[in-house]
Amino acid sequence: MKVGLIKASLPSYFPQKHGVWDAAQSALSVMCEAEDISLFIVPTIPMDARDTLSALDACRAEGVDFVLLLHGGFSMGDVARTVAASEFRAGFWSVPEPVRTGDVQLNNFVSLNMSMSIARQVRDLKTRPVQWYHGAPDSPALQARMRTTFRAIKAAKALNGARIGVIGGLAMTFYNMEVSTSALRARLGVEVAHHDMHELTERMAALDDARVTAEVAAMAEAARVNGVSDEQMALTARAALALREMAEEGGYAALAVSDWPALQSNPGMHPGAAFTWTEERHALPVASEGDVLGAISQLVAKALCGQVGYLLDMTEPDLEAGQLLVWHGGGGPLYLADPNGAEWINHPMIGRGTQAGPFFGAISDLVFRDGPVSLFRIARNAGAMFTMTAVVAGRDPSGFTGCRGWLEQFTVDGETASLEDVVATVMAHGLEHHFVLIPNDHAGALTEFASWTGMDILGRRPMRGHLDARDFT
Repeated sequence: MKVGLIKASLPSYFPQKHGVWDAAQSALSVMCEAEDISLFIVPTIPMDARDTLSALDACRAEGVDFVLLLHGGFSMGDVARTVAASEFRAGFWSVPEPVRTGDVQLNNFVSLNMSMSIARQVRDLKTRPVQWYHGAPDSPALQARMRTTFRAIKAAKALNGARIGVIGGLAMTFYNMEVSTSALRARLGVEVAHHDMHELTERMAALDDARVTAEVAAMAEAARVNGVSDEQMALTARAALALREMAEEGGYAALAVSDWPALQSNPGMHPGAAFTWTEERHALPVASEGDVLGAISQLVAKALCGQVGYLLDMTEPDLEAGQLLVWHGGGGPLYLADPNGAEWINHPMIGRGTQAGPFFGAISDLVFRDGPVSLFRIARNAGAMFTMTAVVAGRDPSGFTGCRGWLEQFTVDGETASLEDVVATVMAHGLEHHFVLIPNDHAGALTEFASWTGMDILGRRPMRGHLDARDFT
């Protein structure tokens, strides 16, 4: 990602006198370096629309993703209007006055106010917003606000041109996860390509035994093998290696795989542990059940926190305790495990109730460590975003076997929510049942990401004792 800084002011020595340019450039350089972002500073100071067009041309030539217009002093309205009318994601910034008595020195907050009102005239700020900032370059609040923008746009950029490989199509009955690939391409720039399940199984069978043995050893070093046969661990390793190969050859940033029922018939396994290992070792998101929007949500998670998130179901709301169990029986990396660590175990559901019992199909078994988390999902053909924050709170017993944790202390779109409200919100919005969990509070960056990409923000719906059709958006 690259940020382009355009310095704007009427002819005046005051921005230079008060060190506005130098302080802004220095602070931005530090922030961009910390976020692994490049910074391009336009060398000229535009005074009118023609100058501004030249500045924007320079930004295009440099491959800038976000234009930041700094009002060092009062700036002409046609500068802001030209930036707002451009194709760039943009932000307008003013700094506080150096003195608050006598002659006004910069008069740039008034200019910021004018610029934002002008932007509304030439740009649909609902779908293509302009972010505004007011604060000194060394202000922690200002820097936090800008870093949120940088991270959000970085996530949007990570999707533009990203390729998702779908293997085996959508799992049976999950009609709620059907998507329009044309809508994904138009809204996010994401491309989707499909592969038959036989391609995966044929690749698995063709792998060299020595590679498989080495991969099993690496898995056993990362987590204890508890009851899984050598045969099933080998199949798991083969699946993980084959998935990685398909991703590399297809140039895929993430995969969406139908993990049942075909793989249970041939070669006779469940790939949950293979998904976990692919995400843990290679940071390659693998969404189960062919969930394409889940895979895209995972790419956003990875862009925000540098690690793959956890694709989970909201499995059991304990309304009396006010805690929500989030869980999945396959997939999810190992890094968020509590001090007890993780194990490779047989899938607890496949074969249960039969004479043989649950004896095949490895998954990871772990409990999340306590702490704040964010849970979100991109929905409605990438036209909407649901975001909530919560806290993982350890509980005994810890929940169903698999990847899991109990959540409490909920907020939805910044509003405090009871567990009943969370349930009502998910049901009213008709959200698909996979949600991505990542450590820490990323609500601001997720909301800003949704805003930069033109998504609707799906807010809290209160629990009611009656039907209210206004809850259904």
